[in-house]
Amino acid sequence: MSPDVLAQDQAAELRRLVAQRARTAPARPATARVVAVTSGKGGVGKTNLAVNLAVAAARFGKKVALVDLDLGLANADVVLGVTARATIAHVLSGRLSVFDALTPAHGLLLLAGASGTESHANLPAAERERLRDAFGRLAERADLVVLDTGAGISRGVVEFAAAADEAVVVTTPEPTALVDAYAAVKLISREPDAARLRLVGNQAADRAEADRASAGIVSVARRFLQADVDRLGYVLRDPAVGRAVMSRAPFVVAEPRSAAAECVRNLAARMCGAEARPGGFVERVFRLLRRGA
Repeated sequence: MSPDVLAQDQAAELRRLVAQRARTAPARPATARVVAVTSGKGGVGKTNLAVNLAVAAARFGKKVALVDLDLGLANADVVLGVTARATIAHVLSGRLSVFDALTPAHGLLLLAGASGTESHANLPAAERERLRDAFGRLAERADLVVLDTGAGISRGVVEFAAAADEAVVVTTPEPTALVDAYAAVKLISREPDAARLRLVGNQAADRAEADRASAGIVSVARRFLQADVDRLGYVLRDPAVGRAVMSRAPFVVAEPRSAAAECVRNLAARMCGAEARPGGFVERVFRLLRRGA
């Protein structure tokens, strides 16, 4: 079968599944707020921050689901120090429901990623529908869904970040990281109905360094993109982070009195105080999955 015919068949199957779902499935309210943690490049501590934010939010009493969407190099389970009972690949294939695939860890529920899995843009129609359904079910049960996206500015990363209620862009004070963070802000802001953009300066020597780095992106985004970027806060450079990684535990758990842990708790408190935006993450994901068909 030629690639063109295969693509047409996949698109037709997706439309059939969607139509069937609309006829038979009652509408379910999705109440969770969805926060995508993303970055313009790798090596800035994105996954470590996503994991620790999720754990801190759970310790504030929130029902938290953490979804590892880094389908190239999934490692949220490593940072959490758990062996995942299943991965998102089991959900996409239909072998497990999303709830059966979740792994408990430090007060939250993890949907682990599967390294080497295709990006959502290349998923067959049935897997697209299962992904949408999985998000819908998580949104029913959780207060907060944290997405650890892949690093960089690929199409799939940008679309999922834009579909969230908030896209938290992580950067460090290094010039290359700042340039790449601005590129991520630029692409996310140009998506239809884009997420609220928030910025975290990671691995900063002090607050002044973090503020200088963040201020530049905020100013340039407002001037050239007409995009508002909020400064969510910063995380100080701290040897406790490296020690926690080596011990395979989130640093808010392994080193709760560290400067980095205190910074993350402050970020989580601000993050937990926000509200979901109108429209619903699940429906926004549905639109982007249809667009990719």
